[in-house]
Amino acid sequence: MQPSSQIHARLNNRRFAVANNTQGLSGAGTVFHYLVDGDAISSTYQGGRIRIGQQVGRVAGPDTIELLYQCLTTEGELLAGWSRGTVGVDLAGRTTLSFVWGWLSGATGGGESSYVELAECDNHA
Repeated sequence: MQPSSQIHARLNNRRFAVANNTQGLSGAGTVFHYLVDGDAISSTYQGGRIRIGQQVGRVAGPDTIELLYQCLTTEGELLAGWSRGTVGVDLAGRTTLSFVWGWLSGATGGGESSYVELAECDNHA
């Protein structure tokens, strides 16, 4: 299986919730919806402190993705950053995402965060 097709199978049209993001802005209530087209990745996200957000990126390896993100917060802040993530699978068979990230505009610093795929019944919330 090609790296992009493996990531496509794990990410395309799936939704993710925050598992851990102590230094970041996304948190409880933030949901990410990913789409994959070949090596290209896009997503939208919102909820919690995020009014609306978008990501664009690429498949960078068999289990690695690189993303740029931008968002508008509920407080009216406009922020942008970068992230490099690893796509994995937990013991329950759900897709996991683990990122190292940093801000490029609107804030400083960075951190690490992790996300877990929402169950199918949670995808329509």
